[in-house]
Amino acid sequence: MQTPDFVRGEVRVTEHQQGDDLLSAGLGLAGLAGAPSPIAHPQQPTPAELRRRAIQASWKGIADLGPLGGYGSVYGAVPDVPGREYQAFAWIPGAHAPHRVLLQAPDHFDRSRRCLVVTASSGSRGIYGAISLAGAWGLPRGCAVAYTDKGTGGGYFDPADDTGVALDGTRARRGSATLEFEPPKASAQGGIGIKHLHSGDNPEADWGRHVLQAAQFGLAMLDRAFPDQAPFTAQNTRIIATGLSNGGGAVLQAAGLDDGHLLAGVVALEPSVRVPGEGRALFDYASDASIWLPCALADARFDGTPMARTPKGEVPPAWAQRCHQLHEHRLVSAAHVAGQAAQAYEHLRAGGWTDDAMATAASTTALDVWRVVTAGYASAYMRRGPDDMPCGFHYGGLGAHGAPGPVDAATRASWWADASGIPPGNGVGLFGGSDHTADPTLPGALCLRALWEDTDASTQPLRDGVAATTVKMPRPSLPLWVVHGASDGLLPTSFTSEPYVAWLRAGGGHPLYWKVPYAQHFDAFLAIPGFGDRHVPLLPYGYAALDRLWAHIYEGAPWPALVPTPSPKPRGAEALTRDALDLPAAWTPGPG
Repeated sequence: MQTPDFVRGEVRVTEHQQGDDLLSAGLGLAGLAGAPSPIAHPQQPTPAELRRRAIQASWKGIADLGPLGGYGSVYGAVPDVPGREYQAFAWIPGAHAPHRVLLQAPDHFDRSRRCLVVTASSGSRGIYGAISLAGAWGLPRGCAVAYTDKGTGGGYFDPADDTGVALDGTRARRGSATLEFEPPKASAQGGIGIKHLHSGDNPEADWGRHVLQAAQFGLAMLDRAFPDQAPFTAQNTRIIATGLSNGGGAVLQAAGLDDGHLLAGVVALEPSVRVPGEGRALFDYASDASIWLPCALADARFDGTPMARTPKGEVPPAWAQRCHQLHEHRLVSAAHVAGQAAQAYEHLRAGGWTDDAMATAASTTALDVWRVVTAGYASAYMRRGPDDMPCGFHYGGLGAHGAPGPVDAATRASWWADASGIPPGNGVGLFGGSDHTADPTLPGALCLRALWEDTDASTQPLRDGVAATTVKMPRPSLPLWVVHGASDGLLPTSFTSEPYVAWLRAGGGHPLYWKVPYAQHFDAFLAIPGFGDRHVPLLPYGYAALDRLWAHIYEGAPWPALVPTPSPKPRGAEALTRDALDLPAAWTPGPG
């Protein structure tokens, strides 16, 4: 029952019983979908209040909990699952900052079919960032679930009061407790520090190691939770890895590093994955999209696309201005917006973008996600701190009307629970990389793009950082299933899953692949009027793939050589139905 040597400090153990379970912190489906869970004293939230808010925020950030979305009636469920949690800080050798690891051990753990699901948070979210996938699927069937935040999360450090986040989620001053992230001592006027972006570790390069450590931590904590059943090992406890988005990329990284055969199978949803020499790196196509997509989406072919036009049906003025600025920079030659948009569209098409991905990326573009991602990730790849981010960017508190100012104390107190892990948001703004022209964000976008395209030695750390994130080939016998939305506009399949699956097959692997029609990247966006009408959620297909993996591992069903891709239909303005999803019938156990 020893604690793994990569864990430093305490293991925090908490009980979660009546009114405070593992899956929803006692909120249930209606509570998860409702107003933010209250905090009695907002400037001094308790660890239990922060945990409840963190679980709620993670559910809302990933799953479609809207009234038409079908969660809990067509697919998925949020039953009460009592149990215990074991949480600690874990360290990769040589790292400057830890990653969180967490085991949820349900009281009704299935001792006859010992199962550990291991997962990594999506995006830059905190430790519960994959609960709607891994927790929702694993906990009700008696699996324990091990999580890692993979070096991301809302453990922001504020130099204004020299505080960061302690293991229990509350804020503490530097030196008074072990913090999940604290940058070198800086002045009170320094930038707010974000663990994913400013730790100096380039966490993405180690996401696979984070997942494998989480699995090892999970086994060790199962020894503590059920000592009469110990020891728990990969030989007597099947370990299933699953994740979505960045978490999907993390479990694929883990699969390639799994020399000890810890993993029994992998299901990755919409993974951010890069294979050597194939596809396009996230920073490459995101920095390109940041410049070109606002203008390309002004093309008439996107007139009916949700979030691509103003309420009056017009091209957003900022997007038309981007077309004009591309002309001023001699990047397009046409004299008018229509022609400029057509040229921008052709530029992206030549780079591998499909019409489907571009149309869905209208949401990503309207919400300024490209600039947010590229500014933050450039800092992570180049291992920069809060005060020396590339291209003049920095994070600071948001005061009135979006101007720089001190962060409200209550907002700061709940960062660990509420923040997405990559600002802006929750009282933190992204500043710099702009000018006072009619297109103020273009200079920063061009600067970030130049980091990728330059051959100057000063920009080589960015390309080196990106290269360090490529995956390795998993063992050919590992059951592996990739599920990706055909309409993904953030991590398009042509840059991610398709090159990965082709690479595995060329290397002798036999991955399964579902490219799900009408599915896109953000299930949570499906509650937006007009957006959900055109798309289907991806989570039910992840659950179905995990069901099939379970049938293979525990019920003797053969691992198929091929599975037909579902043919779903968008729900339109009506509520989602199971027939519309075209989910496979219950998997039938067969001979081993």
